[in-house]
Amino acid sequence: MTRQSRADRGRRADAERNIAAILEAGSRLLGDDAGASVADIAKAAGVGRVTLYGHFPSREALVEAVLAHAVTQADEALAAGFRDDLPAAEALEALVRSSWEILDRHSRLFIAADRVLATEQIREHHRQPLQRVEELIRRGQEESGFRDDLPLSWLVATFFGLVHSAAREVEMGRLDREDAARVLSSTLLSVLGK
Repeated sequence: MTRQSRADRGRRADAERNIAAILEAGSRLLGDDAGASVADIAKAAGVGRVTLYGHFPSREALVEAVLAHAVTQADEALAAGFRDDLPAAEALEALVRSSWEILDRHSRLFIAADRVLATEQIREHHRQPLQRVEELIRRGQEESGFRDDLPLSWLVATFFGLVHSAAREVEMGRLDREDAARVLSSTLLSVLGK
């Protein structure tokens, strides 16, 4: 191995560490304050603004990368809370209960994303979690517990919209954080149920 290839590998490793630090700092700071500045995120990540902008050329690019990182974490929580051994309605309630904590933790991040990203960009990042939700709703329809008079895609979009609305309502203080999972489950079941 040449000295140049070792140096290149070292730079790539540094870049990967910087990106990971920026994403973690961005998740934490935007999770606390949707208006957190790029300078604050760079400082919290232990990098300069030039380094941050070298990886993420705009606030929009940074927020989108942080959102993708957060959605990956949320999808892992959804996967862990996904219960195919329960009837669909019970599985939906279990899914909301088990995943609400991570959804709530990222509520301000979703607000930050809403400010700078198009709705379709945000939804695209949720493709994998929404596929799980689609499978669950389809299963509920097959069990005859969920309505089948509306398009499946509409029911999934409604689920997506209600989850994000609940996060915004909690953030604005109009929905009690401790009661949000129950309210969300109840609302979803009334919309999806026959």
